[in-house]
Amino acid sequence: MLQSLNALLAPALMERLVLVINHVLGAEPAATQRLRAHDQRVIELQMQGWPSLLPAPPTLAFRITPAGMLEWCGGAAAPVAADLSVRIDAANPLLLMARAMSGDKPAVAIDGDAQLAADVNWLLQNLRWDVAADLERLFGPAVAYPLHRLGSALAQALRGALHSAPGLAPRTPPPP
Repeated sequence: MLQSLNALLAPALMERLVLVINHVLGAEPAATQRLRAHDQRVIELQMQGWPSLLPAPPTLAFRITPAGMLEWCGGAAAPVAADLSVRIDAANPLLLMARAMSGDKPAVAIDGDAQLAADVNWLLQNLRWDVAADLERLFGPAVAYPLHRLGSALAQALRGALHSAPGLAPRTPPPP
């Protein structure tokens, strides 16, 4: 039953994730300009060591469009050959999530096109989602500011809880 639920939810989740990523990319012209040079190339994320008790993540392959955006290749009938493969150790998804929430980038192994890898690295180092600006566009400044403060406080509390959790604290650095 868990597998069938995963099969229904994973594609919808991936499509929304791509929309968010493209929103962030679209807000930074330098990002889309860098990706335009790699039109039709495919970036694949491989979650190595994923626990067998958890539902397998969907295919994490993304094609770069002529506009410098991404499209998810998970709905493709045949597997897509990747131009760049990024392997992430996902043997402990909770630890991976805790490190990501504290701003740490996971250790990755990369194979493939060097220029594409350099541009993807630039994106990872320089792109930031301005949540406050998006909230202000949606709700106006009077509502956006308190919502952003509440979200920031919740994220900070979650980071603190993850760092103080037994078994995670010694392996993760303190939040900045």
